[in-house]
Amino acid sequence: MTAQTAALDAPRIVSRGSIARSRRWALYTSYVFLLLFAVFFLTPPYYQLATATKTSEQISNQNTDPWLPALSSSAQGMNPGGANADKASLAQKRTHSWLPAAVNGFLANLDDLWNGTDFPTYFRNSAIVTVCVVIITMLISVPAAFSLGRMKFWGSGILATGVFLTYLVPDSLLFIPLFKVVGALGLLNSYWGLVLVYPTLTVPFCTWIMIGYFQSIPRELDEAALIDGANHVQMLFKIFIPVALPGLIAATIFAFTVSWAEFVYPMAFIYSSSNLVLTAGTITSLVKADVYQWGMIMTAALVAAAPPLVIYAFLMDFYIAGLTAGATKG
Repeated sequence: MTAQTAALDAPRIVSRGSIARSRRWALYTSYVFLLLFAVFFLTPPYYQLATATKTSEQISNQNTDPWLPALSSSAQGMNPGGANADKASLAQKRTHSWLPAAVNGFLANLDDLWNGTDFPTYFRNSAIVTVCVVIITMLISVPAAFSLGRMKFWGSGILATGVFLTYLVPDSLLFIPLFKVVGALGLLNSYWGLVLVYPTLTVPFCTWIMIGYFQSIPRELDEAALIDGANHVQMLFKIFIPVALPGLIAATIFAFTVSWAEFVYPMAFIYSSSNLVLTAGTITSLVKADVYQWGMIMTAALVAAAPPLVIYAFLMDFYIAGLTAGATKG
């Protein structure tokens, strides 16, 4: 019996070892691909950050490594008695000896960007447009998704599919007819025209996201609410929006990102510097013919990318909390 037992247990030991070895190789393979993924997607932000720490002279210098941040002050290497005396003295005033050269370079580019260009105006216009578009998008997409996803009526499925297909039409095909519409309304060269046209990009996709979340909610909640005497508006605000909070946050993040990063419509509808937003204003003010102010361009890109990153990180906590709360409610 002992020999038979040992003979039966032997394949099990080999099988377990094989499974453990397979899992280990799968884990190693996952780490390799994760490392490649991280390098591929983090290389552009790193290059952007390294360039934002340099002056135009350091960027154009062929003897410096473009992948390294600024290693010396921008004032070094300038002849005090030459034509660059004023630049040297100005750079010296903005240089703090107790800070690394890379930090000094970034702060100098940020100072030039904020005080020497219309970047604050672009930032303010982008903030106004984005907040207005997010509010309009949520006010339209949430009731539309609730009606299409929960209040079944004739043609609701076809209409929901049509809403999503509308999002697939690229904005490069829509800006010409929208240009005529915005011009007829007298909103050309005004960022309020962007508030009018951006929802054409955000509302269809946000509605489609919310339809999926609303349809995943059990039908028993509708029946219980109707038995308690609630109407559809009360059901939406007291039941469906709290339960579908993750979808609402995902739609909000999408609407904010699209509104903040849109480029085609501002370039087509606005031609005055006082009404430009970040995406179009940065290009028009920092690129003159074939002269690119790469240091300030990269600094502007970093500053412009900060609000979406901060808001996304902030809302991700609520996203996870909403999933956990929804899973533990009785």
